[in-house]
Amino acid sequence: MIRLSPVRLVDADGSQVGIVPVEEAMALARTRGLDLVEVAPTARPIVCKIMDWGKYRYEMEKKARQARRKEHQIEVKEVKFRPGVADHDFHTKLSMVKRFLQQGKHVKVTIMFRRREMRRPENGYEVLERIKEELAEIIRLERDAGPLEGRDLTMVLAPGRKTA
Repeated sequence: MIRLSPVRLVDADGSQVGIVPVEEAMALARTRGLDLVEVAPTARPIVCKIMDWGKYRYEMEKKARQARRKEHQIEVKEVKFRPGVADHDFHTKLSMVKRFLQQGKHVKVTIMFRRREMRRPENGYEVLERIKEELAEIIRLERDAGPLEGRDLTMVLAPGRKTA
């Protein structure tokens, strides 16, 4: 219910009717079989529009559904390496990382340390650098490796500069 009078009235086709009393605006809407909807309650005078409220609400819900449909969650795949990874294993896992990136997924690369390997974390950083060098032309670095997180060293890669 619109309480303040007068209101700036906008017709159903979007044209300005002008500033009119609320009663007159409601009567005009009733004669057309439509509703009087408050569009801008903070403006002075209040802006009201003559429209079919049910149809308007349906259109807004439809737009919201389409927006939710277009939203997509980023899938993150994880590939785990060891600091002393052999060349063949490194290239096998690197091909997995490439495949995930080409599919448009983000990849979390984790270097897992065990017992004595913890004494030389620079070996893990070297593996991560090697991965970055090999994939330099197809990745965008989402999160670089920081300090050790427990026994793991992680970095996140995203699909980036694509070259055909």
